[in-house]
Amino acid sequence: MSDPYYKDDLVTLFHGDCLEVAEWLDADVLVTDPPYGVDWKSGGTTWYGKGNQVVKQEITKVAGDADAGIRDLALGAWGDRPGVVFGSWRVDRPQNVRHRLIWHKMGRNPGPLNAPWFSADEEIYIIGSGFVGKPHQSVYPTTENRALEPSKTGHPTPKPIGLMETLISKCPPGVIADPFAGSGSTLIAARNLGRPSIGVELEERYCELIAKRLSQQAFDFGNLEDEVRASGWANV
Repeated sequence: MSDPYYKDDLVTLFHGDCLEVAEWLDADVLVTDPPYGVDWKSGGTTWYGKGNQVVKQEITKVAGDADAGIRDLALGAWGDRPGVVFGSWRVDRPQNVRHRLIWHKMGRNPGPLNAPWFSADEEIYIIGSGFVGKPHQSVYPTTENRALEPSKTGHPTPKPIGLMETLISKCPPGVIADPFAGSGSTLIAARNLGRPSIGVELEERYCELIAKRLSQQAFDFGNLEDEVRASGWANV
């Protein structure tokens, strides 16, 4: 039994390797953003907005992202219970995927000027069954300026709170698990919805970030539906 790094009425966070910290496996629904297996590295400098403004970021790599092995070991431990798992088309999808959603990053800034296309989406894999709610199209757009999010949150790949709230609202009842807690978006969104959650994070600096975010705000209302209405996608 591990001692929590952080705990409140709804959230329990552990610092450690999710393959060694077993408490998250007692949850009911998996909602996680694991290492994709693409060997991602931040560029360090991002251009955005008018006048070629620049955001300088620490060049960062995601731990365990050399391949999809850590993701697949964690999902193997989870089994065929319901789960929502972020990922990339660049690597093989996890086993037993029942549906694929798309996160459309409408606020993503243009990529290299010499490239014919730039990526503005990520895949979200649905495993297991029991999901609830009215039918929803498979594309989830958000409009926040993605270039600013790392500097705002302190994590290189944060997910929007509103997006996580919307995904969790479709999940079966029970405790939410996030074994790759990262910036804490899943845990914050679950708490905003009044749902208990268990998180595990390998890097202590991000555990500290999550604890700080959870302590500073009772609720973080990053409502995706407001973003959707603002973008003109009123009937998604």
